[in-house]
Amino acid sequence: MVLKLPSKIKSLFLVRLALIKLAIARLVVVGSVFVGLLSFSSFALAIDLVEAKAALSAVKQQGLVCETTTGYLEAKEGNDQAEQIVDSINSARKTEYQRIAKEHGIEVSKVELLAGKKAVDKTPAGQYVKIDGEWIKK
Repeated sequence: MVLKLPSKIKSLFLVRLALIKLAIARLVVVGSVFVGLLSFSSFALAIDLVEAKAALSAVKQQGLVCETTTGYLEAKEGNDQAEQIVDSINSARKTEYQRIAKEHGIEVSKVELLAGKKAVDKTPAGQYVKIDGEWIKK
């Protein structure tokens, strides 16, 4: 059985139906954007080694990152980008130091200290190094 509705009611019904469809479509778009932003922010938080290496020189020149005698980089506190760069590079350095230590049958700490000395010595003037717990501008 088909109900015959007056044209005014039918028009209102169609308008409301269209508004509901529009609202649903907006929710879908907003939801997609939100999921996309979550994915992007997760990606942005996990900086890869290639990006970190590319950005390292700039953050060193800005005084946000220094070489240390421990063989690892250190970032100034409160700078998330610098900390992400440091975390990525330090992770790769640790892996490489472990590989070198194993290859030569020595302790990782010896490789770290030697690498730290070389890195501090090679740091150009105007950039920072950390020696005895203090950041020093070369």
